Amino acid sequence: MRVSGKIRRILVDAGLVSDDDWTAARERGGQPVATLLGQGLLHEDALFETLGRASGVAPVDLSRIKPDPTALQTLPKEVCQEHGILPLSRNGDVLTIAVCDPFDVLLLDDLRRISKCHVRPVLSHPAAIKNATEAIYETKNEAVNQLLSEVSGMEAQIDVQVEQAEDIETAAAQGEDAPAVKLVNLVILRALKEKASDIHIEPGEGAMRIRLRVDGSLYEIMRPPLSLLPALSSRLKILAQLDIAERYAPQDGKFQIRYENRKIDFRLSILPVVGGEKAVMRILDAGAMALKIDNLGYEPKALDDIRRAANGAYGMLLLTGPTGSGKSTTLYSCVKEVATPDVNVVTVEDPVEYRMDGINQVPVNPKRGMTFAGALRSILRQDPDIVLVGEIRDTETADIAVKAALTGHLVLSTLHTNDAATTITRLCDMGIDPFMVASSLLCIGAQRLARKLCPACRVKLELPEKELLSVGFFESELPGLELHAPNPKGCPKCKDGYKGRFAILETLYLEQELKTMVIQRRSAVEIKTEAIKLGMLTLRRVGLLNVARGRTSLEEVLRTTLDDK
Repeated sequence: MRVSGKIRRILVDAGLVSDDDWTAARERGGQPVATLLGQGLLHEDALFETLGRASGVAPVDLSRIKPDPTALQTLPKEVCQEHGILPLSRNGDVLTIAVCDPFDVLLLDDLRRISKCHVRPVLSHPAAIKNATEAIYETKNEAVNQLLSEVSGMEAQIDVQVEQAEDIETAAAQGEDAPAVKLVNLVILRALKEKASDIHIEPGEGAMRIRLRVDGSLYEIMRPPLSLLPALSSRLKILAQLDIAERYAPQDGKFQIRYENRKIDFRLSILPVVGGEKAVMRILDAGAMALKIDNLGYEPKALDDIRRAANGAYGMLLLTGPTGSGKSTTLYSCVKEVATPDVNVVTVEDPVEYRMDGINQVPVNPKRGMTFAGALRSILRQDPDIVLVGEIRDTETADIAVKAALTGHLVLSTLHTNDAATTITRLCDMGIDPFMVASSLLCIGAQRLARKLCPACRVKLELPEKELLSVGFFESELPGLELHAPNPKGCPKCKDGYKGRFAILETLYLEQELKTMVIQRRSAVEIKTEAIKLGMLTLRRVGLLNVARGRTSLEEVLRTTLDDK
């Protein structure tokens, strides 16, 4: 904390103190202004009025101000304590900071550089800033301790599975890493209770941010101090059997926990970023999966197409869609339906997401030469009836999968395309002969996940008929049509008006007319048009049917599906 010599000249020239008083106060050590205030030789009101008039900086009473948490996170606690400053509020890129020396331009420049904000100083005396700073950061520490104490009785609810079963209560008692152990347990419990799919732990300015992905959207749940991040990262690495000494290279691993008498897998990814290491955990809860096709909520036409393909003697069933659209759940459901004791089912996945009893699952490992194509070749020598290929990524894998489908095997796999019809042209573009594509393909499904409206707080929505027709509703559907929208405030049962997700599935079953068009190399648009004539329901159409039922909102369907016009 520095006080510039300019303050001495201002106070002496204003007649508030004498040269001798200032010199004596400086010789006693500490800040002369604080000493003079303590001795009663300088009055606070007069000091603020004089310095404010000379500098153009307004004085503030810190006892009546509650600093904004967003502003506090802009500057590290150590910087505030070292320089005797306190961030008070932040409006966009303007940061208001209480300072005791408004003339210290070097400090103001440093704060501008560290915070990456325009700094607006306000005036307070050193003792007031010090007292306020100590009170604020002590309160933050108490909050963290209270947060960690919430899990003191919860460790027994989680049993972590590494090479040998580890008792978390024992681990929590092992000294310096105990707060990190408790914090990991708290975050995992919160994620499981909120049915999150991912946990994000990332360093920030002065604190780390922990977020959960629930129903496809990220929500922040807490901001523990940044000082806990190294211990927390080490704890996660120990669970996933990674190198705790390596902090400058990405690492991937997995671990398993036991919660409510079921096993849950976690896939951990560690990535070095500015400020530390970011950790992301994907939660793979096989017990929460609906492994019956009937329970997935598909339209009757789509359900019939998928079931017809899954029960085929041979051929290929492909599912398309972006990452996180539920393709794996659908494929596992198909496998579950047809995996009887007299059938040999083998899968090749990267990685194996859910363990299934009675099914041979092969993990891809490129570092050891186990690629999709290589594993698929070996699998075909294992006398399989049904083969599940996690993803068709290249021409070689596509070629082997098509040939396997033509030689008496049922092949299930995924591909990244926008809709069902473009999957056919994608395979042809990858070098697969159109005749082989037409001969091997049974059915293609394009899938998306849409959020469900909360039935407890959804609100009615009125829209003009012209707008409803423009998005795809038929004129015959408009009489009696009721639309609903999410309540932006939500309720205790939901988040932002949504609760849970469901699958929107478009299925294109290759009837003979469509097979002929594929052999003729007709475009994806032509194939899609003909498929609609044959009864195919597009993604947009399936979404609108669910809007009409009040299951989801029109906004959600427009966000997750493409216009079919």
